[in-house]
Amino acid sequence: MKKIILFLFVVFSLMITSCSSSKTVVKNKTKPLSKVDKIVAEALKYKGVRYRFGGTTKSGMDCSGVVFVAFGSEKIYLPRVSRDMAKKGKKISLSTVKKGDLLFFRTSNRRRRINHVGLVVSNNKGQIRFVHATTSRGVIVSTLSEKYWEKAFVKATKIL
Repeated sequence: MKKIILFLFVVFSLMITSCSSSKTVVKNKTKPLSKVDKIVAEALKYKGVRYRFGGTTKSGMDCSGVVFVAFGSEKIYLPRVSRDMAKKGKKISLSTVKKGDLLFFRTSNRRRRINHVGLVVSNNKGQIRFVHATTSRGVIVSTLSEKYWEKAFVKATKIL
C-alpha cells in the first residue's frame, strides 16, 4: 500500500511540474564577429589550398588572391595585384599592426617592387602572424620574425 501511495505521489508530482511553464531564457553572451574577424576567418578557410598564380578559389590561390577574396567577402574591393594593393590604405608602423592589416614584401632580387602580400592574423606582443600563399607550400600562416619575411618586408597598411 505504501508503494502504491508513493507511486501515485511521484506520478502526480510529475504531472504538476510537467504542466507548469518553466522557460529558461539563455542569453547569448558572445559578441558578434567584427568585420575584421570575418575577413581573417575567410582567409583562414583557404589554409592548405595549393598555390596557383592568379588563383582565387579552393582549387588554387596566390597571395593577393587570398587577400582579395577575404576582403571581397565583406564587400571591400581591393585591387587584384599585391603591388596595387600596396597603394591603398594608410601606411602604419609595425608597432601598431593589428589583425586585419596588410603586410607587403619584395621577395625578388630581380625586381625592385612589391610582389607579395599577407593578411595579419594576430599581433601578440610583437609576434606578428599573417596568412598568405607561397609557391612551395600554398596558403599558410607565417610569422614576420622568420628571417626570410623579416628581410623581404617593405611596409604595412591599414585598410579598415
